[in-house]
Amino acid sequence: MDLVTPGIGLLFWMLLAFTALFLLLKKFAWKPILKMLRERDEHISQSLKAADLARLEMQKLQQDNEKILAEARRERDLLLAEARQVKEKMINDARQTAQDEAAKILTQARASIEKEKQMAILEMKDKIAEFSVEVAGKILRSELSSDSKQTEYLNRLIDELNIN
Repeated sequence: MDLVTPGIGLLFWMLLAFTALFLLLKKFAWKPILKMLRERDEHISQSLKAADLARLEMQKLQQDNEKILAEARRERDLLLAEARQVKEKMINDARQTAQDEAAKILTQARASIEKEKQMAILEMKDKIAEFSVEVAGKILRSELSSDSKQTEYLNRLIDELNIN
């Protein structure tokens, strides 16, 4: 059992070495180690706070971006609606102008056709009257070439006048 049980001298020297090492570490190493651990803890806390602030700032920026995008979409929709209205107004104005112009041209064409028709009718009447006078003149010349035919024609005209 001697192998398993340490001797008193060994225990004493081990305790003395441990105490000396502990005091040395406490005097020279313990404070810097604790200081370094505190600094590390503070650095980690500050980093976590900075990360939280950055996350909050990112959320705020994302919300702002979403607001800006929503505003841009709304403005785009308004511009598109306004452009559609302008397009429709231009189309309607052009259509109305074309209809007015077509109606004006149609009215002018009808007036021109009516005028041409009246002129043609007048010209035809003139020609018919002219032909009638020529025909009547030729007929009268041939029928009234003698005095007896002229007297007979006058009597017939007088009889027709009395009847009417």
